[in-house]
Amino acid sequence: MSIELQQLIPNLYSPVIFKALTSSGPVVVDFFATWCGPCKAVAPVVGKLSETYENVRFIQVDVDKNRQVAQDMKVRAMPTFIVFKDGKPHGEPIVGGNMKALEDRIKEVA
Repeated sequence: MSIELQQLIPNLYSPVIFKALTSSGPVVVDFFATWCGPCKAVAPVVGKLSETYENVRFIQVDVDKNRQVAQDMKVRAMPTFIVFKDGKPHGEPIVGGNMKALEDRIKEVA
């Protein structure tokens, strides 16, 4: 499964829609900003992870366009990855570009 780009889903600014997207199965949410250098640097790795773990849904959330969702999830830095399992965050958020930590967390829920 490729990364499901936030911009492709109209009005994903809604916390209700965000909750629906993360409510079942394993989901990785990538909170990013278009101006964020580290976000751009890890994007290819996240893309490969999305291809490797086909049973995991990957969602990107642009924090500048989805401020309410980012605030609700207490995102303070980018990139921040939150892994969900059946609607609940699994473990602490992964802040920064630690792709090994992200993959380890994905393995726990996949």
